[in-house]
Amino acid sequence: MEAAVFILSLVDCCALIFLSVYFIITLSDLECDYINARACCSKLNKWVIPEMVGQCLSTMLMLVSMHWFIFLLNLPVAVWDIYRYVKVPMGNMGVFDPTEIHNRGQLKSHMKEAMIKLGYHLLCFFIYLYSMILALIND
Repeated sequence: MEAAVFILSLVDCCALIFLSVYFIITLSDLECDYINARACCSKLNKWVIPEMVGQCLSTMLMLVSMHWFIFLLNLPVAVWDIYRYVKVPMGNMGVFDPTEIHNRGQLKSHMKEAMIKLGYHLLCFFIYLYSMILALIND
């Protein structure tokens, strides 16, 4: 049972890593003017909810399986994703809005957030991998 939890978390973490890389590539394309703001934001907004669901799934798996340290490691990122989604101003296209992405340095902050999430997901990947190997050895 414990190994299955970490295998599922590992697969989920891999998907979140690929999603973080996709966010970074798309935002850097916008920064270099390879795509326009509307196309960039529509591409990224499609993946905001799947990212949030993936992070919450990982958090809930750790809560249910009573791995408290990993649960507490995942909780702030899950809460941040939910907060960011809920606090979208009325009238905006989504978390990424084409009219505001170039204002007030939002592009840089979105890029920084995507880089931080990539580092976080890579750290979680190795924690899940270690925990999965440990669970498989103990079984």
